[in-house]
This record gives sequence, structure tokens and C-alpha cells, in this order.
Amino acid sequence: MQKQTPAGKLYIVATPIGNPKDITLRALDILKNVDGVICEEYRQGNRLLNKLGLEKELIPLNEHNEDQEAHHIITRMADGETLALISDAGTPVFADPGQRLLELAYQMNIPVSPIPGPASLMAALSLCDFSIDRFLFAGFPPRKTEHRLGFLRKLSHESVPVVLMDTPYRLTKLLTEAESVFGKNQDILLACDLTQKKEAVFRGKVRDILPAISGQKREFILIVNLNKHRQER
Repeated sequence: MQKQTPAGKLYIVATPIGNPKDITLRALDILKNVDGVICEEYRQGNRLLNKLGLEKELIPLNEHNEDQEAHHIITRMADGETLALISDAGTPVFADPGQRLLELAYQMNIPVSPIPGPASLMAALSLCDFSIDRFLFAGFPPRKTEHRLGFLRKLSHESVPVVLMDTPYRLTKLLTEAESVFGKNQDILLACDLTQKKEAVFRGKVRDILPAISGQKREFILIVNLNKHRQER
């Protein structure tokens, strides 16, 4: 009787959001010992591994190929391989690809283990000098302008801080929309390029912060302090 090969394992590995020194010792150990690394984009994954001095097979998994590629990856783990899932930066799966892969892993009883570490959301929240006992992660607004404004208007009725993200080239656009919907005196915290050389944290009213960053393209997280959403508009 042929002996069945034990299933492998999937590690969800958090990686630096900017500064490579933020990699954890445990994450390094996992990445050194897995059979391959599942990454969002090959170039970004290769750049990270080079900075860490590691050589591993890279397996791209993103919004364009996840439905198909996830099945191939699951087959490899079912055959005994151990793999690590990383994102372009920070903690995987959260606002990133990987959910379909996890769904299949649970269905196939493949062990899954998180390797916690850097996360831009938690880094930005740690900068808040207002209450974040409760907050709403609203994520990325829709791409089309008319849908974006409706999206933001719904959020304007919240009474807890709202966290928003978007691509770097939409930074000015989102702040302009925030000024229009929430009011020029809306209290915000804008965290840009966290852990990187150009890191900057802007704190105050949107009308004062918008001119300071207008036209810039930066990685960012915007926290709208709707604890004070009834301020003068």
C-alpha cells in the first residue's frame, strides 16, 4: 500500500511596508525554509527577496490570475510543499489578493499559519491623537468620480473615524473630494510613505493639508476623524 504524502502548509507572511529592516526574525526564518514564495507581482517579490539576501522560486498570484493559479498552488501544497504568501508590502490578504487561495486551503484541510508583522493600517492608527476605540475601514473608493462622491457621502454620516486608502496618483484627488464632501474644516490625519525616507505625517484640517501635498504621488493612508464630523463646514 502506497504511503500518502502529508500535506504541506501555507504561511501568511507580513513583510516591510517600506523599510526592509522591519522584517521580523520569524518571517525571515519562514522565507528561508519554504519551498516557494507566492507574491503579488514578480518584480516586487524579487526586489524584496534580493534585499533580504534570499533566493526562492516566486509564484505570482494577483487579481488577474488568482482563480486559476490558486488551484495549481493548492495542488503543490497537497503534494507536500510548504509555501509562503506575501503581498507587495505589509500584511497579505487584507485589501490584497489571497482570499480565494485561503478558501481552497481550508477546503483541502491544508494548514494555514499567520506570521504577523508590519501593517500600514495599524502603523497609521498608532499615530492618531483622537479616539480609535472604534473605527471603520472603508478601504479604496470606487474609481469613477461619480461613484466616489456617492461612496464618500454615505461615509459622512458615520460617527467614528473612517480609514481610506487609494493609489498614490489619486492622493490629491481623494483629499479634494474629502474637502468637498466632509467640509474644509474636517479634522484628518494623513500618513504618507510610512517607514520610508520621505515619511511624513500631516495632522489638522483638510483645507490646510491639501495645499501642502497637492500634485504629489505618495503611498498614503487617510484617517477622517468623524468623531468630530459636525464641525463647521
